[in-house]
Parts: sequence; C-alpha cells; structure tokens
Amino acid sequence: MKHLRTFLLATVATALPGIALAQTAWDMPTPYPEGNFHEKNIATFVADVNEAAGDALAITPHYNQSLIKHPDIKSSVRDGIVPIGELLVSRLENENPIFGADSVPFLATSYEDARKLYDVQKPLMEKALAAEGLKLLFSVPWPPQGLYTKDSVDSVEALAGRSFRAYNTSTEAIANAAGMVPTQIEASDIATAFSTGRVAAMMTSPSTGVDSQAWDFLSYYYPLNAWLPRNMVIVNQAAFDALPAEAQTAITEAAAEAETRGWAASEEETKRTTDLLAENGITVAEPSQALTDGFKAIGEKLTEAWKSTAGEDGAALIEAYRQ
Repeated sequence: MKHLRTFLLATVATALPGIALAQTAWDMPTPYPEGNFHEKNIATFVADVNEAAGDALAITPHYNQSLIKHPDIKSSVRDGIVPIGELLVSRLENENPIFGADSVPFLATSYEDARKLYDVQKPLMEKALAAEGLKLLFSVPWPPQGLYTKDSVDSVEALAGRSFRAYNTSTEAIANAAGMVPTQIEASDIATAFSTGRVAAMMTSPSTGVDSQAWDFLSYYYPLNAWLPRNMVIVNQAAFDALPAEAQTAITEAAAEAETRGWAASEEETKRTTDLLAENGITVAEPSQALTDGFKAIGEKLTEAWKSTAGEDGAALIEAYRQ
C-alpha cells in the first residue's frame, strides 16, 4: 500500500504572481466493473463534478478494484492514499456494527423500507465516519438479495454443508445459521470461485448475478428480497476541506443528485437484471414457503443478535425504524 502513496492527492503549481493554481487531481477507486449500475452512476457523478468544478478539480475513477482492492478502500481514503472512494457499507460492520444495519436479513425487504432504514442509519454512519476524518457523500442500494444455487432447493435444511459465498459479517452469519460453510469471495472473483468449486451457493443481487454471468456456473435464482445492502461514496474530510469553495459545492450538489438518481436506477436494475438472468437460462423461481420461512427465522435471530452487538445505538435505530 505504501507504493500507492505516489498517487497525488493534489498537484498545485508554484504560486508565482500571475500564475494560476493548477488543477487538483483526485483518483477514485471503486470495487465493481464499469458497466455496473453503481459505476455508471459514479461516472455521471464524476462528470458532473469535473464540469461544475472547472479548473479547480478533476476526479479520475478506477473501476473493478483496479487501483485498490475493495477491503482496503476505506483505509486508503482515511489515510490519504486516495481522497475519495466507493465501498460496500456493511464491509465496515466489524469495525462498527452500525454499518451492518442495512444488511440485517429480512429487516428491510423493499425500497420503501430500505429508505426508511437509511434515514435512521445515516446520522450514525456520519458520526462514525467523522471520527476517522471521513465524510459521507452519498449511498445507493443494491437490488434486493436473492439465493443462487446450482440445483433446486426447497428448504434451508437442503443447503446444509454447502460452501457459501460470504462478503460481510451478515452473510457469514447466514451461512453459519443455515449450516453452510462461509467463504469470503469478492464480487470480481465470483465466476472463478464457482468454476473451481470453492463455493456452491451465494446470496446476492440480480445485478451482481448478471455482472458475473452466473448462468455459466449456476442454474437457479430465488428472489428472496432478503435485504437491500448499500454502497457508499466517502471522501477524506481534510482533502475535501482543502478544496476551494466552488469545488466543494460541486461535490456536494453532484452527490445529492447521484443519491437520488442511484436509488431510482437500483429499482430499474432489479427488473432488468432479473429478466436477463432468465433470458440467459437461469431458472428464476419463487422460493417455497419452507425456504422463505426458514430464512425469515434466521433473520429474526440475526436481528436480535445485531441489536445486542450494536448496543444503545442499535436498539435506538431499530426502534426508530419500526415506528
């Protein structure tokens, strides 16, 4: 990671009389491929900032972990290796349980509920990020999570013993509660993991299923609507504060537009990618009542476990959400 410090947070010309300050250049790492709807949204955000900021700032996105691996993006922004980046919110749950609220299974299972949950989670996220010198710019949900398998399943018990792709604390807990074997796999490594037999099942969005071309190695998709995890874009507060006022305004205004646009795009993405799964040979099947009930029972246990881990903030969040 030390070598990445050669990427400049800012390049400023010598302040001689009559010579304007040079443009500040920011590199922005993201975890997902350029064609993903999150990254299309970020591309528009970047274009909007660059246009509005004029000569004050230019952001260059680096997609699909090409600059910094997903697990290192948050720390890289915090430490000033890069000034801005995107990551999955729940990746930080091990650091602070409040970041895992959007990934508690079957707590929020619709866009309306996910928005309500975000509204009560957001101030707590901002407080936790601020303590590390970070600023939340915007957060956008993935389509609802569903179950992918190689063969048909009609109950949680039928999944016992299978290796299961995990990408955060919640998915690890689901695997353990269902008797599966959690295996940490990033989105960019899904195809390889399934093709080599490292995992046999996963729970993720139809969007990620399309990105990874799940039809090449899986046969069934069950739209459980288990939760709507979110990505977020964060910025190093010191780097943000060092920008001229017009660049700061360009970022905050573009971020607000990106959040609104991203939520709408996520809903559109749910239908589009679910249809694409079916068109490419995946059997999109309604989950049996036994499978749904089994996962809901797991969700109830994990909600209580999360509340206990998250302490007073977690209890207050759940209470506010359920009002």
